[in-house]
Amino acid sequence: MKPKLLSTLFAMMAKPTAGGRGRSIWTRPERSARGPAPEHSRAEIASAGIALADADRLGVVTMRSVAAAIGTAPASLYRYVTTRDEIVELMADQAYGEISSEPASGNPVADLLGLAHQARAVYQRHPWLLDIPATGNLPGPNAIAFIEYALAALAGVDLSGPAKLETIGLFSGAVRLSAQLEMGQRRAEQDIAQWQDSLAGYLLQAVADGEHPHLAAALTDQPDDGDPGRHEPVFDRAMSRILTGLLSPARTTPPTLRD
Repeated sequence: MKPKLLSTLFAMMAKPTAGGRGRSIWTRPERSARGPAPEHSRAEIASAGIALADADRLGVVTMRSVAAAIGTAPASLYRYVTTRDEIVELMADQAYGEISSEPASGNPVADLLGLAHQARAVYQRHPWLLDIPATGNLPGPNAIAFIEYALAALAGVDLSGPAKLETIGLFSGAVRLSAQLEMGQRRAEQDIAQWQDSLAGYLLQAVADGEHPHLAAALTDQPDDGDPGRHEPVFDRAMSRILTGLLSPARTTPPTLRD
C-alpha cells in the first residue's frame, strides 16, 4: 500500500514522532524475557498520563510527572518507555480503546455514523488528543481494532480493499476535523447558534450588491419545514452526507478539466 494512503488512513490515530530512536513501542514486548518482573505496566503509565492531561493539558505530561503519578523515580520509567513521546502514544491508544464494536446493522452509513459518535465523544472527553500531530507512526492495538470495526461496517460494500481503507482514513479525518472545530469554538467561548446567526446576517449583507449570485441563492434557498433533515443535528447530517458520498461507486474516468 502506498505511504500516502497509510498516512491518510491513520489520520485519526495521530501519534507524535519518536525522533527515530529505536523500534516502535508497539514492536517491543511489554515485558523482557530476562530480569525481574516489572512493577508497573504500560496501561498504568497510560492511565497516569491521561489523568494528568485530562485535568490540565498535554504539556503537563512529562517523564517526571508520570513517574511521580505512578510512584516511581523518573529514571525507573525508562525501563518501560524510551521517550515522553512513547508515553503519549500509549495514552492515545488507550483513549481510542474507549471505542467499541457494535453489531453490524447492514447499513454501512448508520454503522459508521455510530463509530463517528463514539470517536467524537472520545475527543470531547480527551481534547488533548487533538493536540497530537499526525506523523504516521505505527498504530497501536486499539487503533488497529478501530480499523477492524470500520471494515466490518463496510463488509457488504462493493469497494476494493484499498478503497475501503482510504474511505476509513477520510471518514476518520472528517470526524477529527469536526471535533477540532467544536473544540476551537468551545475554547473561544463562542455560542455556536449565535455565531451562525451572525455569520448569516453578515453574508446576506455581503451579497446584497448582486456580485455573488450563487452565494445569495444558497442563502435564500431554505428547506421546507417538512424536510426530515432540517432538524437533524449538524454532525449527523454532515457525516451522513460525507459517508454517502464516500460509499458511492468509484468514478472510473477522471473528470475533464476545462481550459
